[in-house]
Amino acid sequence: MKKQIVLIAFAAVASAGFSGTALAQSTTATATTELNIRSGPGPHFPSVGFIVAGGSTMVEGCLQGSKWCRVNYDGVVGWSYSDYLSADLSGQAIVLTDRYPDVGVATVTYEASDAAAGGAVAGTVGGAVAGALIGGPVGAAIGGVIGATGGATAGTVIDPPEVARTYVTSNPLDPVYLDGEVVVGAGLPDTVTLQAIPDYNYQYVYINGQAALVDPGSRRIVYVVR
Repeated sequence: MKKQIVLIAFAAVASAGFSGTALAQSTTATATTELNIRSGPGPHFPSVGFIVAGGSTMVEGCLQGSKWCRVNYDGVVGWSYSDYLSADLSGQAIVLTDRYPDVGVATVTYEASDAAAGGAVAGTVGGAVAGALIGGPVGAAIGGVIGATGGATAGTVIDPPEVARTYVTSNPLDPVYLDGEVVVGAGLPDTVTLQAIPDYNYQYVYINGQAALVDPGSRRIVYVVR
């Protein structure tokens, strides 16, 4: 049994929603990398789609004290991680994290019903996880938007052969849950065990429910399998 980092258990939820101030306070943001849209505000929620790198999305609101924002991208509604969303503030591109009021984004709340589970949901949204994805400085992600080199989303980008992708999807691993989001360039802590792929230089792991290829030397994600 492979060692895994366990997220505080969440009970199954029957329904989920959000509330906040008027959606008129929504704003447009740009994804600084290929970015997941999840069904809820946290790494344990499944991905329902993704925003392409450089893609523009509507941000309907963000959780106070959290890095999760509700987005609407080409009709796909869900939650994305604000470290990898940039917005315009007086002609300057800024990382959305911690700047919600500055760009006029509404503060929203997230409500989950656990009626089907017959008990209270363990933990809270944004609750503690035993580990975190390692990224560069949050502000450096803007470098990708304005064409600078380096930054939180910088890193080797590969196009893996079909045989490698097939091996990864045909040999799933127990997922490891880490705070943050699965993006190219993010680093993994040493406590995460990587799995070899036959006759291939890169290794793989399932992070937050998603398969990712990792450079075993730098321990940085080089490809997200979708």
